[in-house]
Amino acid sequence: MKANEQFNRRSASINRFNQRGVAAVEFALIASILFTVLIGAMEMSRVLFYWNSATEATRLGARLAVVCNQDAAAIKTKMQAMLGVLGSSNITVDYLPSGCDSNTCTSITVGITGLTVSTVIPFVPLNISMPSFSTTLPRESMDSVNPDCA
Repeated sequence: MKANEQFNRRSASINRFNQRGVAAVEFALIASILFTVLIGAMEMSRVLFYWNSATEATRLGARLAVVCNQDAAAIKTKMQAMLGVLGSSNITVDYLPSGCDSNTCTSITVGITGLTVSTVIPFVPLNISMPSFSTTLPRESMDSVNPDCA
């Protein structure tokens, strides 16, 4: 009986010695997956923020175009201030009908195309292409004394 107890104690101490550090390895494996999912969720939230900001930037650009007598360059500058990832080549400002002036235009269309957002998800870097955004508004007073027009 004593030999059997001594063998069980010896095998238990050997088994305990072999299991050292297993919890740290298991934590490292699970934590890497957990943090990847957590950072991925935060990055998708950031992409949705850019999506919403692009929609609001087109709305702002169209509103400035119909209320203020501003050229396309000024509208693009204000849109870029609202959404920093926008380039001048991503923004289009179209006065309808084509070739009109501030007295003959009936509507303005402001659009964003070709916008790409890069994510920083660990192990899975993505470049997400946003869809085209556009806002069309009918002409109002294109010579307004509005503080936002400055």
